[in-house]
Amino acid sequence: MDEKSLPMAALLVVVFWVGRATAAGHDYGEALTKSILFFEAQRSGYLPSNQRVQWRGNSGLTDGKINGVDLVGGYYDAGDNVKFGLPMAFTITMMSWGIIEYGGQIDESGQLQHALDAVKWGTDYFIKAHPQPYVLYGEVGDGNTDHYCWQRPEDMTTSRAAYKIDADHPGSDLAGETAAAMASASIVFRRYNSSYSAELLKHAHQLFDFADKYRGKYDSSITVAQKYYRSVSGYADELLWAAAWLYKATNNEYYLNYLGKNGDSLGGTGWAITEFGWDVKYAGVQTLVAQFLLAGKGGKHTPIFKKYQEKAEYFMCSCNAQKTPGGLIFRQRWNNMQFVTSASFLMTVYSDYLTSAAKSLTCANGVVVSPPELLALAKSQVDYILGDNPRATSYMVGYGKNYPQQVHHRASSIVSYKVDPSFVSCRGGYAAWFNRKASDPNTLTGAVVGGPDAYDNFADHRDNYEQTEPATYNTAPLVGILARLHAGHTAHNQLLSVELPSKPIANVKPARNYQGQASLSMISVDQKVTTSWIDEGRTFYRYSAIVTNKYSKNLKSLKLRILNLYGPLWGLNRAGDYYFFPDWIDSLAAGKSIEFVYIHSASQADVTVLSYTLV
Repeated sequence: MDEKSLPMAALLVVVFWVGRATAAGHDYGEALTKSILFFEAQRSGYLPSNQRVQWRGNSGLTDGKINGVDLVGGYYDAGDNVKFGLPMAFTITMMSWGIIEYGGQIDESGQLQHALDAVKWGTDYFIKAHPQPYVLYGEVGDGNTDHYCWQRPEDMTTSRAAYKIDADHPGSDLAGETAAAMASASIVFRRYNSSYSAELLKHAHQLFDFADKYRGKYDSSITVAQKYYRSVSGYADELLWAAAWLYKATNNEYYLNYLGKNGDSLGGTGWAITEFGWDVKYAGVQTLVAQFLLAGKGGKHTPIFKKYQEKAEYFMCSCNAQKTPGGLIFRQRWNNMQFVTSASFLMTVYSDYLTSAAKSLTCANGVVVSPPELLALAKSQVDYILGDNPRATSYMVGYGKNYPQQVHHRASSIVSYKVDPSFVSCRGGYAAWFNRKASDPNTLTGAVVGGPDAYDNFADHRDNYEQTEPATYNTAPLVGILARLHAGHTAHNQLLSVELPSKPIANVKPARNYQGQASLSMISVDQKVTTSWIDEGRTFYRYSAIVTNKYSKNLKSLKLRILNLYGPLWGLNRAGDYYFFPDWIDSLAAGKSIEFVYIHSASQADVTVLSYTLV
């Protein structure tokens, strides 16, 4: 990291994409489905009955036993068989963030339950790994002995020792990231499993307290992680990251004040960063705090939150500064794709935050970047991954006609034990399987490999781990982006804290129920334009709609139909063609109002009250 800002390059002006997936030449829905499927191939532990990746089997069934704790489950991070806590937690945080922002779009694609299962597979493990408030197991297995062998997970003979942090051996970065994972996942499950959500939040509070009270780098305590996932950035970014997620999950002012009071001392306002990933979280923190600010939650911390936002926008502007000739963001030769997907996710959500606030960003060199341009840059990176590149190679395994065949991955490169149950020995796996020049016997569908070099070159060889090894944290950020792109111009983001579709609630017998138009005089809908702007010759309008209950009783179960709507809307829940109260509003009291807002380039939409209940 360089504390000084790098020279700024102008963002490439790109075309605003508003079409659906087929118009762009990629089936983002297919890619979304496959990206979620990848996580089933990475599962450790007892596989469930609904496991779809059939070439995998149970593995790691004694994990934690020698330490006297049950650590069965979780994810293998990449192509080996070690469970590393820091990248696993980041994976769950990013997948949860994608569901929080684009859960509706994932649901429309029929993939929400699979996405929820993928998150829960990780959080179930973290609950086991956090048996006491100030104890967290951060690794199972040893990278040194594991890398000496080439075995499928079902045959492992390597050490399965577990390593922990505690009050005497702290790890604020590990505890902080795990707190972020638990807090973000608690938002995801709030509407589907409230007791589980509360349990996750309890762990998140404890882990943040642990991280903040007993400060230290985790790889100073779990030294076996240093060669593989060393915490170069330290733990300050994870403390802010965890606080941001806990505020988003709880609206507790303590965490907002923590971000305000510690922004300078912990680097949130000072670091101008050009990468975001499992180690360096500053750009993610800055993006979240910018969201709080745009949503009007800055309060007394507004001046310092503006500094966070400046650094977030520096990150967005830097994404076009260093690219391959084919247009891919390039940060390093070893697994560069992890930075591409993470940066693309931040650009995607920030473009939607800006759209919600009817704002653009201005780079240090004076270039003004509109939200559509920022989204289009993110889309260009996804398209590159899916095959729009000089080699016409899809770097997502199983997508397209030309994708990596010799992935650096033990399980996919060795025949499934269900096909041939013969034991594969530690070193025998190298001779029989690693050194083969043939394609992998098992397709690691949805895996995003390390990707090409700075000149768009790529060698599809199993021993080329810098380019052909996949990782969970490469694919996790793509889940949300692909859902956003698949939904096209109908996709949107809210500045509100929770954006998942609701599950149906059991019916309660109402006092009276009303249908149709007769009631419009008692439920008013007043619309007005609050702002407008011109983008590429089109005038966009931001409409505010105030719904007022003029009855003397409480209004519940309001159902609206909104026609002639051509842009994003927030402030209401949507199910199919109908709109309902947001989940945090159970009823609208007599004489009270709620507001929803939408943006499009046409005259105001037609809002019709279809039904409601008075109680």
